[in-house]
Amino acid sequence: MEHEISKVGRFTVIALKGEVDMRHSPQARKVILANLEKALPVMVELSGVSYIDSSGVASLVEGLQLAKNRKIEFALAGISTPVMNVLKLARLDRVFTIHPTPESTLA
Repeated sequence: MEHEISKVGRFTVIALKGEVDMRHSPQARKVILANLEKALPVMVELSGVSYIDSSGVASLVEGLQLAKNRKIEFALAGISTPVMNVLKLARLDRVFTIHPTPESTLA
């Protein structure tokens, strides 16, 4: 798994790429939580994620919980089909704020 960090509008965008599985989810978790520690809005961009398992989903949920506790905006964007299928199966597509792309928040 790779990641890139950029700024789009008010969001720090963390673009994840590759597989977010048991082997890589600790890295995803670390980068998400570290950016939330800055108390700025965070968006995780998932268009480059080809596979996510329960540990990867748990990293996203943990980010959401920390953001809610600290009253920080947290969103997902550009969700690939495999990732959306997992989120829908767990009914988490109703829990997360989801944008088509990070840039769509600028309109």
